[in-house]
Amino acid sequence: METNLIQLKELFHLEDQDLRSYSPLTLAYIGDGVYELIIRTILVKKGNCPVNRLHKKASSLVKAGAQSAIMEVIEEELTPEELSVYRRGRNAHSHATMADYRRATGFEALMGYLYLKEDYTRMLTLVRMGIGEDIL
Repeated sequence: METNLIQLKELFHLEDQDLRSYSPLTLAYIGDGVYELIIRTILVKKGNCPVNRLHKKASSLVKAGAQSAIMEVIEEELTPEELSVYRRGRNAHSHATMADYRRATGFEALMGYLYLKEDYTRMLTLVRMGIGEDIL
């Protein structure tokens, strides 16, 4: 994945930006896509099955309640830097007012931050910690 991201950056002439300059909702925007791709990859690599079953399982793992539950598991394991990103995302103004959606937005911001930071090992470690073995 790291080699592919380097190629992406080279092919499209992308320059690294100061991650602190991104709004928490921008981080959540990319983090949402990254997290969904991780979940879809795990499900597909677990074995071939009907697409509607894959979609149903993926949907149950990427919804706000599931992401909120992941944060309950991993929050104490976050570094101070990660916790700061999560809190910024959690406190970002969104259309949703429920606690799950706020925590989910914080989680997505954290995933986006780690992805843009290219810290894939940490990102996958936190996802693995959060979803556990039995969930898939």
